[in-house]
Amino acid sequence: SPRRCVHEEKDPEFITLCKDLLVTNLVCDNAWATWESVAKSAEKVNGSNKPLWGACIFISAVDLEDMCFTFTELQKAVGLSLKQFFNLVRKMDENLDTISPKVNSAVTKLEKKYEVSLALYQRFVKTCAKIYSSAHTSVLCFISLLCLLDCTGTVLQMEDDLVIAFQLLLCVLEFCTKRCPSALLQPLYRSAITTTAQSPPTRTSRRSKAKPRPPEVDVQLLETLCKESDCSMDEVKNVYQSSFSAFLDSMNLAGSQELPSACVDTFSEEYEKLYHKNKDFDARLFLVDDETLSLGKVDTPTVEITPRKNQSGEESVPIPPQTPIRAAMYSIQQLRGELTSASDQPSGNLIVYFKNCTVDPSEEITKRVEQLGQIFCQKFAEAVGQRCEGLGKERFTLGVQLYYKVMESIKLLNNATFHTSLLACALEVVMATYVGNSLKNGNENGNDTDLCFPWILDVFQLYAFDFYKVIESFIKAEPTLKHNMIEHLGRCEQQIMESIAWKADSPLFELLKQSREEGPGEQAEPPATLNQPLQHNHTAADLYLSPLRPSRRVPAAEVDTSAVPSSQPPVPGTRQHRSNSLSLFYKKLYRMAYLRLKMLFSHLLTSHPELEHIIWTLLQHTLQNEYELMKDRHLDQLMMCAMYAICKVKNVDLRFKTIVTAYKELPNTNQEIFKHVLIREGQYDSIIVFYNLVFMQKLKTNILQYSSPRPPPLSPIPHIPRSPYKYPSSPLRVPGGNVYISPLKSSRMTPSAMTPRSRILVSIGESFGTSDKFQKINQMVSSTDWSLKRRLEGDSTPKPLKRLRFDVDGQDEADGSKSNGESTLIQKLAEMSNRMQEQKLKEEAEKEDPEP
Repeated sequence: SPRRCVHEEKDPEFITLCKDLLVTNLVCDNAWATWESVAKSAEKVNGSNKPLWGACIFISAVDLEDMCFTFTELQKAVGLSLKQFFNLVRKMDENLDTISPKVNSAVTKLEKKYEVSLALYQRFVKTCAKIYSSAHTSVLCFISLLCLLDCTGTVLQMEDDLVIAFQLLLCVLEFCTKRCPSALLQPLYRSAITTTAQSPPTRTSRRSKAKPRPPEVDVQLLETLCKESDCSMDEVKNVYQSSFSAFLDSMNLAGSQELPSACVDTFSEEYEKLYHKNKDFDARLFLVDDETLSLGKVDTPTVEITPRKNQSGEESVPIPPQTPIRAAMYSIQQLRGELTSASDQPSGNLIVYFKNCTVDPSEEITKRVEQLGQIFCQKFAEAVGQRCEGLGKERFTLGVQLYYKVMESIKLLNNATFHTSLLACALEVVMATYVGNSLKNGNENGNDTDLCFPWILDVFQLYAFDFYKVIESFIKAEPTLKHNMIEHLGRCEQQIMESIAWKADSPLFELLKQSREEGPGEQAEPPATLNQPLQHNHTAADLYLSPLRPSRRVPAAEVDTSAVPSSQPPVPGTRQHRSNSLSLFYKKLYRMAYLRLKMLFSHLLTSHPELEHIIWTLLQHTLQNEYELMKDRHLDQLMMCAMYAICKVKNVDLRFKTIVTAYKELPNTNQEIFKHVLIREGQYDSIIVFYNLVFMQKLKTNILQYSSPRPPPLSPIPHIPRSPYKYPSSPLRVPGGNVYISPLKSSRMTPSAMTPRSRILVSIGESFGTSDKFQKINQMVSSTDWSLKRRLEGDSTPKPLKRLRFDVDGQDEADGSKSNGESTLIQKLAEMSNRMQEQKLKEEAEKEDPEP
C-alpha cells in the first residue's frame, strides 16, 4: 500500500509501529528524521524506544497536517497515558528545536480539553452518586454520551470552555433525572422532581401533526442541581432554553417523556464519528477507568481561591482548595454578587451628571452600548457556537453593569474611543472571570476562538494602546475587584506594552514620529527622569486628550465636560491639559523592561555584575531611538539581543543557546518569541537570524562604542515603585506562528561594511549547526540575489534558513574551535534553580520601596 512505510534502513519495530498507525511514507520519513535528531540525548521510556517513536510520529503528523490515527490509538500503540505523553513531548524539546509552534499549540489544546473533560467526569461521578441510589449502567452511559455529544462540537465550538460545558452537564442531568424511574433516585432528588414534569404529553389534533413542544425545564429540580453546584440558576436555565433544547430537538428527543436507554448504541456511534473526525482522545474511556486517561500519581487538580472574610471582617476564614469547577463557580458567584445592585442602564446620578454637561451624551452612550452589544453577541456566537448567543447577551449585560458602575467613580471624556475602551475593560473582567483570567497564547494567524485577552480588542476593533489607557484608572475606580482580577488586568497591560501595542498599525508609532518631528509636547520619557518615582496622579481621561503642540491651539471641543459629577464643565475656549499617554507608556515600559532584564541577568551573568548597567543602557537606547525595531516584534527579543551584543563586545562567553535556554526556563515564556521573529515584511526566522541581519546591522556602531576607551554614558536605572497593582515578574506568552523565512530581495549591508570590529558582533555557528556555514552567511548578507546564494552544496533547490537549532559540539566561532560553552551551560543551569527563589525574594523586597 502507498500509505505503508517500508523503508529498510529504519528499525523494524519502528516500521511496524508506522504500519499499525497507517501513517503515510512522508510522515514516516519525517518521524524517523526527528528520531535521529534526538536519539543521542533522549532516554528510553520503560526500557523501550517505542514511546519516543510514537512522539516523533505525532510531531511529524501534526507538522505535516497528515494525521491518520486518533490520539487514543497512538496512546494504545505506545502504552502511555495522556499525561505521560504530554510530559514526554515537552521533554523532547530540550534542544529547543524538536517542537514547532504548531505542535506546541496542538499539545496545549489537547491538554486543555483533557483537563476540562477530567473535571467534568469527576464532577459527573460525584453528582450521580448523590442523585442515583444504584449505579444503573444504562443511565450512566446515556448521560455521559449525551453530555459528550453535546459538548464535543454539536453545541460548543470551544471544547475547553469549562463553565459552559458544566452548565450543559447540569442540563443533561435535569433532562435525564426527571425521566428516570423513581426507584433509581435518592430521596432528595425524588422529591425535587415536579409532579407535572412527569405528566403525559398533551394530545394533538388528528388533522395535523404538530411539532413536539420544547421540553419544559423542571425549575425545582434544576434549582436543586444548581444549588448543589453553587451555579447560577438563571444562567443554566438560559443555557437550557437557548442551547440545550435545540440540541434535543436535533436528536429527536424534545418530546420524549421517558429515558430512551435503548438509544445508547446510537449515541455511541454518533460519538464515534466525532471522535475519529477530530483525531481526538476517546473520553468514553473515563467510564471504564482506562489507563490512557489515568492521572497516575498526580493528584486531582485543585485551585486556591481568595479566603472569605467573616462577618466581623477582622480575620480571613481559609477556604479549602477547590476543584476547577467549584473555583470557577465561586468566582462567577462573587462577580454577580458585586453587581446585584448595578443596572445595565445609567443610574440616576449619571443621568443628572450627563444633563449638566455642555452636550448631553446620554443618547450617544446608550446607542453605542447597543451597537457594541450586537457586535459582541455576534462574535461570541461565532467563537463559542451559534446556539450560545444567549450566553453572550448575559455576559455582555454583566459587562455593561460594571461599565456604568465604574463610570460613576471615574473622570469621564466625551470620546467614543474612551468609552469603548472603558466598556471593553469591564467586559474583559467578566470574560476573564468565566474563562479563568488567562491570556491568549495560540497562533494569532490561525482559527483561534479563544475568548481570552486580547479577543475583546479584536471584537471592538480597538487599538491596544487605547485600551491600555483605561486599565489603571479602572482598577482605582472599582474597589471590589478581587486580587486575581487586578493581577489579570496588570498582565493585560504588560502584554500590551511588550508586544501588542507595537503592531504595525498601532497609533503608537505615529505618536513617536510626531514627538520627534515637533519637539516638545507629547514625548517618550527622557532617560534623565528614569530614576524618579512614577507618579499615578493621572486619569484615563487625561490620556485620551490630543497631544498639545507648541505651534497649534488645542480645540476647546476636544475635552468633554466630564470629571466626577461634582466637577463643573470647562468654559469653551479655555486651555486644557495635554495628553501624557506616550510619556506614561514609556515610563511603564522602561520599568517593566528593566525588571525583565534584571531577572534574566540574574540567571546568567551574576559573575559579571558590571554588565547589567551596560546592557540596560543599550536596551533603553534601542527602545528610545530605534523603536522601529519593535514593530511587530516582542520586547524580549530586543532584550536577548542586547544581552548577547554586550557580552560579545566585552568578550564574555555567553552564547545565544545559553540565553535562550535560561529564558525558556522562566515561567510563561513561549518558544515562538525566539523561534519566530520578524525579519522583513512577513518573513520570519530565529532570533539569531534576527540578531545577525537586523539588530546588529542597525546598532553595530552604538554597540562597538562600549568597547572603546570612551563608552557612551550609562542610562539611569529606573526607579521601581510600588505599583498600584502588582505586575507578575515573568514574561508572558504572545501569539505567533510556524513560518519560515523567504529569501530576502536585497542585502542589509555591503561586504565592505563588515569590518574586523563589527565581525566580532555576529552570532556564528551555533544557530546553523556547523561553523563552515559562516561563509554562506556572509554570502547571504552581501548578495543581492539570495535565492542563488542560499543553495546548499550539491542541492539544486533553494532551501530556507534552518529553524533555531544550536550545535551540540560547542562550536561558536568561525574557526571551528571548541569552547567550554556546554560545561558553562550545565553549570549555569545547575545554579539556576538555587538562585531562582533567592532572586524572587530580592526583587519583591525592592518593589516594596514606597514612592513619595
